[in-house]
Amino acid sequence: MQNVNMFEAKTNLSRLVEAIESGREQEVVIARNGRPVARLAPLAEKPVGQRLGIAKGKFVLPDSFDADNEAIARLFAGQAV
Repeated sequence: MQNVNMFEAKTNLSRLVEAIESGREQEVVIARNGRPVARLAPLAEKPVGQRLGIAKGKFVLPDSFDADNEAIARLFAGQAV
């Protein structure tokens, strides 16, 4: 863990972030007037959720899929079909 003052953090932010990204530092504590006030740390990896396209190849979309779009739009607008 590295401790830096506010001025040093502002001056060397890119270097500090690179140290976190590369794993050279696990966290950097930023102090103001000698008192720790903030922590710079890597973001936790988020698990990848369900992706679009997982059903690719599982069914065939008929050519007439869009054939009723106008009728459906009229129904949503409250108009008679």
